[in-house]
Amino acid sequence: MTDELYWDEAYALACRLKADHPQIEPSTVTLNMIYNWVVALPDFKDDPQLVNDELLAAILKEWYEEVNPP
Repeated sequence: MTDELYWDEAYALACRLKADHPQIEPSTVTLNMIYNWVVALPDFKDDPQLVNDELLAAILKEWYEEVNPP
């Protein structure tokens, strides 16, 4: 991916994490894991200190829903 990623792009971040970690079941992922994986993305351009649990939970929710559609 060539687009820059920011904390407020939960869906795009979730899709990227899903692609980068296809073997991972989102229900086993912690918010700390989400944080570490997102800030390690080469396209991630936001300030790592701007995150909060609500943003991380939103990313995790999007990832879970992508893997387990309703």
